[in-house]
Amino acid sequence: MSKRILIVEDEENMRLLLEEEFSDEGFETISTASGKNAIEILKENVIDLATIDIEMPDMNGLELAGLLRKEYPELKIILLTAYSHYKQDLSSWAADAYIVKSSDLNELKETVKELLK
Repeated sequence: MSKRILIVEDEENMRLLLEEEFSDEGFETISTASGKNAIEILKENVIDLATIDIEMPDMNGLELAGLLRKEYPELKIILLTAYSHYKQDLSSWAADAYIVKSSDLNELKETVKELLK
């Protein structure tokens, strides 16, 4: 059975790109533009890893990551942002990795593969 990735991204073009890239790598994807919807999706589905945009309109990605870490401690979490200045201490963010969106998508895909080993 393939691993399932939840993509939480409010920017539609980026969300569709990530869905395509992860699907091409053999992962099953579920995506949403909303942090609140992500919580509902996790209640109804087994998810192995979540990529979470930090800046979203309905719920900050840092807040969402913290909530998910408490409720789903085994869930792997990657925070995505357009801003490199967020890169600080990941342990305070309840995330396993941090990727700047402008980075090569190969970095993100390799990080996903490493976390899902």
